[in-house]
Amino acid sequence: MRSWFRLGPATLVAAAFIGPGTVVTASLAGANFGYALLWALFFSVLATMILQEMAARLGIVTGQGLGENLRLLVAQPVLRFVLFVLVIAAIVIGNSAYQGGNISGASLGADAIWGNTRFISAIRQYSGLNPWALMIGIVAAAVLWRGNYRLIERCLIALVLLMSLAFISTMFLTRPDYAAMLRGVFIPTIPSGATLTVIALIGTTVVPYSLFLHAASAASKWQNTADKALALQASSADLRTSIPLGGLISVAVVSTAATAYFGHGLAIENAGDLAVSLEPLFGRSATYLMALGLLAAGLSSAVTAPLAAAFALKGILQLSNVQFKATWLGIIGIGVLVSSLGLRPVSVIWFAQVANGILLPVLVFILLLAANSSILGKYRNGLRQNVLASVVLVSTLVLSGRSLWVAFSG
Repeated sequence: MRSWFRLGPATLVAAAFIGPGTVVTASLAGANFGYALLWALFFSVLATMILQEMAARLGIVTGQGLGENLRLLVAQPVLRFVLFVLVIAAIVIGNSAYQGGNISGASLGADAIWGNTRFISAIRQYSGLNPWALMIGIVAAAVLWRGNYRLIERCLIALVLLMSLAFISTMFLTRPDYAAMLRGVFIPTIPSGATLTVIALIGTTVVPYSLFLHAASAASKWQNTADKALALQASSADLRTSIPLGGLISVAVVSTAATAYFGHGLAIENAGDLAVSLEPLFGRSATYLMALGLLAAGLSSAVTAPLAAAFALKGILQLSNVQFKATWLGIIGIGVLVSSLGLRPVSVIWFAQVANGILLPVLVFILLLAANSSILGKYRNGLRQNVLASVVLVSTLVLSGRSLWVAFSG
């Protein structure tokens, strides 16, 4: 059993994509379209496993992150400059937007659990900042400041397990239509007006920054393992456990929102609304479970988003340790600021998800690296891996193009 299922670096990927953005996007998908878009999540999980396997293999075999390997792949100065600008825009700027959504979403969960206490009101009145955002930012910085991979991994595994318990328990409490769920998973349809929701669902799971995070964390996890084949087997077991678990959490959120909202003529503003709205129908326990899951999702992504951005810049620009810390600390600070500006959380998170979906073509570089025999040697992609990865990349390009067409055509 241990050889088939385990939790490791891929859990960081699950912690990254099951953030408030996923909860909001999945909630909107369920509330507006019922179970019809579950197929998009199923595709996302498969695509993520294919792409993240290549990232982990790259980190384990080379002992370096994705950024360092990109420097080896592209030697021509002009092409390297264009590539670096694209990656920095997709990863660093995108993660700054994500961080605002992560902290805003976690704040919604905290508000739903504890409410607007006198202490919280006082901080908000005298500082002008979102007190929950300040506290979440401090917790994320404290976890990352230690710089200990084992500590970070254990914290995120705990948060992923907490999210699993919270969201899946909430789904069972709401008693979804299981037959409709199966139809939504295995019969792909795109209802009218659902195109951007589809690309957002995929964009919230297949995220470019997770490739940097996974490659670097896998390299760190197995850096002292001489037997690369054994390390790759352990990594595969980790992928089989962590990524489907993250997908199951997303399915649970869609199903909960579909049961509570779809067909009832109700509008949803944010995932905090979803948590509160469950109480009249399913009891106080459903409200607390949903809010707890949202808070855990925000905390996990508030750690992984700045960490992934720092790994990306460190590999590409060869940052020092001080600059590495300054990068993730700056992104946490931006997230706290964005969350405190009074922007509607759904707007912040939704923009980040759709923008990420449009930036999915960045993933083509992982395929070029994984197929390169001079970098991976005998561990390079085989024919089956190249075909599967190509199908994923073409699919994401088509979906990204369709989302742009819908956006610009109004």
